[in-house]
Amino acid sequence: MFNYSPLWETIEKKGISQYHLIKNGIDNKTLDSLKKNKNVTVQTIDKLCNIIDCNPNDIIRIIPDK
Repeated sequence: MFNYSPLWETIEKKGISQYHLIKNGIDNKTLDSLKKNKNVTVQTIDKLCNIIDCNPNDIIRIIPDK
């Protein structure tokens, strides 16, 4: 299972708003999917990393299924 809570922590630490993400190509539907820990593409993860200037570990946590 994927958990995107590190994304929200990282953008808060870096002072990046959701509006900034939207203005740089992340749409509202994708943000909603991230908030609900739904699947997003690797391309989206890459785009977020470029916008935020971070690596995937800063925006996603993998939780093993039980």
